[in-house]
Amino acid sequence: MHFNIPIFVPHAGCPHDCVFCNQKNITGYDHAQDLKQAKQIIEEHLESIQRKYDDYTVEIAFFGGSFTGIPAKLQCEYLSLAKQYITTGLIDGIRLSTRPDYIDIEIIERLQAYGVTTIELGVQSLVEEVLVRSNRGHSLEDVDKACQLIKKSGLKLGLQMMIGLPGDTVEKSIQTTTKIISLKPDMVRIYPTIVIEGTELETMYNAGMYHALRLEDAVAWAAVITKMFYKENIPVIRIGLQASEALSNAVAGPYHPSFRQFVESRFYYETLDNVLRECKEALIYINSKELSSLVGQKRHNLNVLEKKYKIKKIKVYPKELPSDFFEISIDGEVFKVPKMTII
Repeated sequence: MHFNIPIFVPHAGCPHDCVFCNQKNITGYDHAQDLKQAKQIIEEHLESIQRKYDDYTVEIAFFGGSFTGIPAKLQCEYLSLAKQYITTGLIDGIRLSTRPDYIDIEIIERLQAYGVTTIELGVQSLVEEVLVRSNRGHSLEDVDKACQLIKKSGLKLGLQMMIGLPGDTVEKSIQTTTKIISLKPDMVRIYPTIVIEGTELETMYNAGMYHALRLEDAVAWAAVITKMFYKENIPVIRIGLQASEALSNAVAGPYHPSFRQFVESRFYYETLDNVLRECKEALIYINSKELSSLVGQKRHNLNVLEKKYKIKKIKVYPKELPSDFFEISIDGEVFKVPKMTII
């Protein structure tokens, strides 16, 4: 099992106010956590992990801002603290998030010297118009250059994208996804755009210059691009924003703490829709952790399919199975079915 110990550096190092960004509301912190706070967070997380688990890997993760944009001296202080835990064998590595235009050879060499293992770049979109309208302040060339440097260095590369930014469409997000795939990242994150209080996007929204995605549309949109990544064996390590009180009071947009589950539930619906068309009754066996996603919220998937195909009853039971497939018993014959139907 893998764990990240998050140390937030909200807006630290960011040279731009992107139209969607208010790091205090997104992370719940309005200032960077100092070294004393960071050490306390690390110790508390390690104590909890060690108490509950025997087999695990853990990384210290500097998130929330553009880590490589903060003064080099401060970077080294944070990294030096983290490296102490690598030296003692208590953690396995360090990951951080930053901007594509804040990566160069000198920066990468510094990060490697302190034991950084993963760099995540917030690329958000790889369509020039969307970047400009979102006031990202970096170019597509910056993204290409940064990715090449990180991959060449041997560090793991993570890319973060957003759907529903100003000027974005399903087609443009698919274009971004295609370009991200070509950059061969080790992992990706997908975030829906949320209108946060105190941002330029809120001003645009109130003026009718921006229209937020509806939750159901964002789920469908995210499902399409997630499938594209899975088809290329690129792990999607997060879909949707992490739950927080601030985000639950967002001005507008498709925020939901179960966003990923909604996306995965859609995968199951599409798969079941392909295999249950001629079925009158079915028994389904699935990993217990995947059961709620297959069934859908308030049994939505099963209710829709039973009505659509006049199925008498679809019954679902937990079983010790891998999470990437499930079993369906129809007329006494058992079929193994992949979790997703790749289209």
